[in-house]
Amino acid sequence: MKKIYVADITLKKLSEDREVALLFREKTAIAACADSIGADAIELAPIKNLREDTIIYKTIAKNVQNATVAIPVGSTVEDVANAWECVKDAHRARLIVELPVSTVQMEYTYHLKADKMPEKIAELVSACKAVCNDVEFSALDATRADADFLILSVKTAVEKGACAVTLCDDAGIAMPHEIAALAAAVKAETDIPVYVQVSDRINMAVASAIAAITDGADGVKCAMAGKDVLMTGAFCDAVNVCSDRIDAVCGLNNTKIHASIQDMLESINHEAYSYDVAVSDKKKILLDSTSTLAQISAAASVLGYELSDSDCGNVYKALMQVCEKKDAVGAKELEALIASTAMQAPSTYHLESYTTNSSNMTASMTQVRLNRHGEILSGVSMGDGPIDSAFRAIEQCIGYHYELDDFQVQAVTEGKEALGSALVRLRNNGRLFSGNGISTDIVAASIRAYINALNKIVFEEE
Repeated sequence: MKKIYVADITLKKLSEDREVALLFREKTAIAACADSIGADAIELAPIKNLREDTIIYKTIAKNVQNATVAIPVGSTVEDVANAWECVKDAHRARLIVELPVSTVQMEYTYHLKADKMPEKIAELVSACKAVCNDVEFSALDATRADADFLILSVKTAVEKGACAVTLCDDAGIAMPHEIAALAAAVKAETDIPVYVQVSDRINMAVASAIAAITDGADGVKCAMAGKDVLMTGAFCDAVNVCSDRIDAVCGLNNTKIHASIQDMLESINHEAYSYDVAVSDKKKILLDSTSTLAQISAAASVLGYELSDSDCGNVYKALMQVCEKKDAVGAKELEALIASTAMQAPSTYHLESYTTNSSNMTASMTQVRLNRHGEILSGVSMGDGPIDSAFRAIEQCIGYHYELDDFQVQAVTEGKEALGSALVRLRNNGRLFSGNGISTDIVAASIRAYINALNKIVFEEE
């Protein structure tokens, strides 16, 4: 009988599905459970936070005793080096090159034409092979790919040293016989193992996996928890029932699999597998006078900020002052504290004046004059309202466009002469910079907030 290769992708699926990240102990518990029930491989989620993920993944790699520890390598040669650093100490390590092979995914998600994708496959597989003997090529969205191009992509990966290939049904609409036919077609063109990663979006994951195994697939990828995925327990039960008919067995320990998975799920945050009650990670932020520096730093990370030790200390002091008058603060209050106390920078740009004209008959127009080291910069722009036109005018002054990640306005005092507080978040090279402005004139407050964030970006770049 053929032995079915089973890779556990629970860590990857939960990382994709959840808004709130798994804790360190939860990730190690999942990996330990997958190893104990007999999974042939444990796939880690792609690296998001290099420093944090490297520490966690190195720990998992050293503690997994039986399974291969696999990790997606990202899209550049530098990403390959980072991924290898995470798993190089494992008893058995594997690098996975994940690239789309359907037109829609290549052009609109990965921004590559079909004629360039084989070059990218060859580049990444070669880079992986240079540091690790075990390299897998995962063909994303394979069920919507052109058959000839899929075969070409697989052959390219094999020529450069790939030891296995996975066909992924990312769209989740393929029928069992279609998955089986795809696996058979690829199997006929290569001599390396062919795995399938099926979806349960139309409640046919088990049937699709069994059909693919029957038509020649060598393995499957499943998860102990997750959304629209082949469930480990269900697949194991199906194989045990039809083992003689499909002439295949899997190495999962059927006597302990359900109990082990249940224990694992109870040991981690149940939101990892309960999607109906999942809530936003930002809504979970609640800090009070007992909060530590580590908790403040973690909450800031959830909001997208990387605080230095000094910035974290400044936010902590401000938080303690607020908590003298208020029991606790949430995400919005924390973001305002970060904007007003963290990442303070010299005033490279200073607002000299602004003039705005707005009505319901014509588009708004704003002129802004900035002072930069004694040089007066002037910009004029139209926009959808006075604040939009003001931001565009500032961009004219500085000659650069930054992505506006968030913009918030709220009153901080009462009455018709209330002070308005504006919060602006600009994104630059993947990092967030927030600025805060206060004025009885909400347009002025918004401009000051934008300039405050801009000065932080300039200071950081310099």
